[in-house]
Amino acid sequence: MEHTTKREFTVAELPYNRVTKEEAEGYFEAFLREADKASSADEVIAARERLISGIKKYTTAASLAYCRFTLNTADGFYKGEMDYYDEINPHVSGYYNKYYRYMLASPFRAELQAKLGDLLFKTYEVAVKAHSDEVIPDEQEENATVTEYAQLMAGMQFDWEGEKLPLSVLRGKLEDKDRAVRKAAAEAIGRGLEAHAEQLDSLYDRLVKIRDRIAKKMGYRDFTELGYYRMGRTGYDRAMVEAFRANVAQDLVPAVSRLKENAARELGIDRVMFYDNDVYTAEGNPTFDLTPDEAFVAAKEMYHEMDPEIGAFMDLMLRTQAFDVVAREGKWGGGYCTEFIDYRQQFILANFNGTTGDADVLTHEFGHAYAMHASEEAGVDFELGIGGMETAECHSMSMEFLCWPYMEKFFGKKADGYRYKHLADNFSFIPYGCIVDEFQHIVYEHPEYTPAQRNEAYLALEKKYRPHLSYEGIPYLGKGTRWQFQMHIYETPFYYIDYCLAQTVALGFLLRSREDARGALEKYKQFAKAGGSLPFSELVMRAGIPYPFGKGTLKALAEGIGKTLSAIR
Repeated sequence: MEHTTKREFTVAELPYNRVTKEEAEGYFEAFLREADKASSADEVIAARERLISGIKKYTTAASLAYCRFTLNTADGFYKGEMDYYDEINPHVSGYYNKYYRYMLASPFRAELQAKLGDLLFKTYEVAVKAHSDEVIPDEQEENATVTEYAQLMAGMQFDWEGEKLPLSVLRGKLEDKDRAVRKAAAEAIGRGLEAHAEQLDSLYDRLVKIRDRIAKKMGYRDFTELGYYRMGRTGYDRAMVEAFRANVAQDLVPAVSRLKENAARELGIDRVMFYDNDVYTAEGNPTFDLTPDEAFVAAKEMYHEMDPEIGAFMDLMLRTQAFDVVAREGKWGGGYCTEFIDYRQQFILANFNGTTGDADVLTHEFGHAYAMHASEEAGVDFELGIGGMETAECHSMSMEFLCWPYMEKFFGKKADGYRYKHLADNFSFIPYGCIVDEFQHIVYEHPEYTPAQRNEAYLALEKKYRPHLSYEGIPYLGKGTRWQFQMHIYETPFYYIDYCLAQTVALGFLLRSREDARGALEKYKQFAKAGGSLPFSELVMRAGIPYPFGKGTLKALAEGIGKTLSAIR
């Protein structure tokens, strides 16, 4: 079926047709046949373009199935489709590998590389290290286990004052002005998770052992090495990440601890408990009191005032009903932005809970969607797309800060309260993100760890990166289990450090925008339109933002953020 425009359907109306394993295999086999007969690089490129057309059909079908499953994890049909893709995706990875290996070994490689770019071939070199047909059954088991975890979390209900709430809604209570409410919410989360402790431990134990087995079958020392290849990283490695975490511990942790100490004084408390972590002032956080419809009206106004091009894209998202933000039973509990590439349509899922995070959804996830749209319109090669995860998260996190001048539309006179909380949260996030990343390094270096040993390792990292924070006395969470509802740990290992790297870039955009809002926005648009066509380091430097791995970057960032927080208060 041909799709000539991206204006034809609302997201709910997009036709879904399963792309089978045999169809996907056919796309790749046709490429290999044509490429083998090619007498020039141009003929290989033409065959590649036909292959990409097939890949788009496959990724569109898989994305639609995932989207509709997450909208209702109890939907038997789309659960079946997810199971199907979980089973065939490892085979498809094998087909990709044959394609990558052909491109790397092509007799026309020099000319192909000159025409398509060095960066693309570097991604091929990394990709062939991320999969082997030998481990297809193990990857199928891994995919099925991840889906099992997603279903467990989506269906989990927590007791709260005589009613049942999903975790996404209950977590909103952790921002309540009343400390007793916050404490009760943390305890309810702990008790609810503890009721599923055996499943949560078992699922993660299975995933760790499956991934360790895959890595060792492929000849790697442990899963960490393979995990980096799976993330497609071409610009930085494990040693650079370790150095970044060390800089966070040295330069950011003391600054965040001072911020939390100030919050404790304002709140009149002796120490910051887990349930105090998201509150900074005695008056409490501003609430998000708009209905979804009111929020979308405000967001539409904001983006039109910000920039005509960005405003027009928001109009498109609204026309195609490309948002689902209402929390409900059975809906996946996180948030994401995805794309149905064959229809050239983006989609955002979230779960509003009445906190400041609802505003972040309308800026963060929209930043992802805009970058997908903008890089596609700019003609960035499909395989390079929006870049690595660290680049993609820059698009979303930076958009949050570029929206600061318009927050009165959402919070009225409490807009500065939002800005303070938003900046404090994002600055404080970086050490937490390092906990998540280092925890995974430890776990995959020690796949033999028991659940208790993993929890001990997590608590030790909390003390290293968040020495100001205590879990003491909180049911279950006090044992070191906070990580169990950080879905990335189960679902997408080693992703989380990309949030930290992107956060430093986003904070750089904030500091720049405070001096020159229009100039910062133009640099951001250039950054987004470039997608993955340039290495992360070059994208950041072209934007005039300090490089996260640069010497002194985090120390200077801490100073700049400290001054900004003081100016807001």
